Amino acid sequence: MAKRDYYEVLGVAQNASSEDIKRAFRQLARKYHPDANPGDSQSEERFKELSEAYEVLSDPQKRAQYDQFGHQGPGGGFGQQDFGGFGGFGDIFDMFFGSQGGGGGRPGPERGPDLRQDVTIDFEDVMTGVDKELRVVRDEVCPHCHGNEAEPGTRIETCSHCHGRGQVERIRDSMLGRIRQVEVCSRCRGTGKIATTPCRECRGRGQVRVEKRLTVTIPAGVDDGTRLRVPNEGGAGQRGGPAGDLMVMIHVKPHARIRRQGQDLLIEASIGFAQAALGAELEIEGIGARETIHIPPGTQPGTVFRVPRLGLPRLGSPSVKGDLHVHVTVAVPTSLSSKERELLRQWAELRHESVQTDDRGILKKVKDALGR
Repeated sequence: MAKRDYYEVLGVAQNASSEDIKRAFRQLARKYHPDANPGDSQSEERFKELSEAYEVLSDPQKRAQYDQFGHQGPGGGFGQQDFGGFGGFGDIFDMFFGSQGGGGGRPGPERGPDLRQDVTIDFEDVMTGVDKELRVVRDEVCPHCHGNEAEPGTRIETCSHCHGRGQVERIRDSMLGRIRQVEVCSRCRGTGKIATTPCRECRGRGQVRVEKRLTVTIPAGVDDGTRLRVPNEGGAGQRGGPAGDLMVMIHVKPHARIRRQGQDLLIEASIGFAQAALGAELEIEGIGARETIHIPPGTQPGTVFRVPRLGLPRLGSPSVKGDLHVHVTVAVPTSLSSKERELLRQWAELRHESVQTDDRGILKKVKDALGR
């Protein structure tokens, strides 16, 4: 069976940070570790797959090789020879959740979660960029207790459950040997301290839910699906850790008559038969600009004219713009006056082209009049 993409295995994007990769593996490893699923062969295989993916993506050199060459790698390919450096499941489990010996201190600062906000902009905004006001609901450090979870002026005691370590351990035997699992203390949530009188504003959480309005600048040149990162505007961190980021997902409304192809714009323009045959000057309306293009005599249906630098700006380099491509169609009139019809007959005679005459017979005229 073909191997799955390592980024897909861990559920992260290809541009994920090393911290994102580590966090994703940590969460999935807890779920699929064989000791948490005794006798479940599928969980064991899933854990092997996760471990192999993490072993490659957590190493900058191996990750660069994987991004360039895929599973084949620069030589023999990635796989069990790379995964083997861990020494088995126990080493991976201990690396994240504790080891069979030694201590383990209080958990350090933890970065807050990233938040996502979806924004829809008009097609015209892509040309110039636009400022959007966002309503963001997130956790922030409680301003009343400054995050220490206690009502100001009251005592903070050492947690009796973890004895101030912020962690508790659980030791058990398994098929892999004795495993010591260290977890964040559920009573003090890793702080090692307990407030005797919880803060009345946050009820002892150290954080409060707030609604904040932010103005975000959407730069020119964005495309539908572009993701913008606004640093430190996500959820509050734990134990003094930094806030996460706000990820703004851009959605662009389609235009009624203009299509986009990268930085280039595509538009259809209809001209008359005489204009195509004799030539003309045609005014085209792009995005925020008008341009007159020359239609040379004898222009054929389907001809495409390129207008340089009338397209969209490049994201990050707004002075660099794409082109406008005008696709010409020739409109054939559906109704003609008697004079127009006579002139076209004369033109057809000069061109030696046979056309339908107006003599269709009395019976046919009657049927046409009756709509039959």
